[in-house]
Amino acid sequence: MLWLKAFHIIFIVCWFAGLFYLPRILVYYAASEHAVVRTQLAVMAQKLYRFVTPFMVIAIALGLAMLALNPQYYLASHWMWLKLGSVAVLVVYHILCGRYVRAINDNRNQHNHVFYRFFNEIPVLFLFGIVILAVLKPL
Repeated sequence: MLWLKAFHIIFIVCWFAGLFYLPRILVYYAASEHAVVRTQLAVMAQKLYRFVTPFMVIAIALGLAMLALNPQYYLASHWMWLKLGSVAVLVVYHILCGRYVRAINDNRNQHNHVFYRFFNEIPVLFLFGIVILAVLKPL
């Protein structure tokens, strides 16, 4: 169980590194006025998205494996359902990042840097909530 938990945390950290940096690239892309810079940022975003997506899948698989070890406890806990719901929102956020990455690579970006600056803060809020739920188990 502890090995599963350790690797779960490692892959969560890797996934969140991407969730923090990818929208930042989108901010820089939207703020740039130079076509060469925008092209390079679009390529960087695409490569980063492809790199961190497996981390998301592995983190979720490890989390589900831990849940499967003691489903009676975890599925009866309100904090776990909130955590799972939060993870589901983050998966949607990750997919939305992918849509934005495709849009900038196809020169179809419809958002400015201010939008992406606010969009960039979403995973931070969820990280706080998920860690508090997982560590304190308040409900």
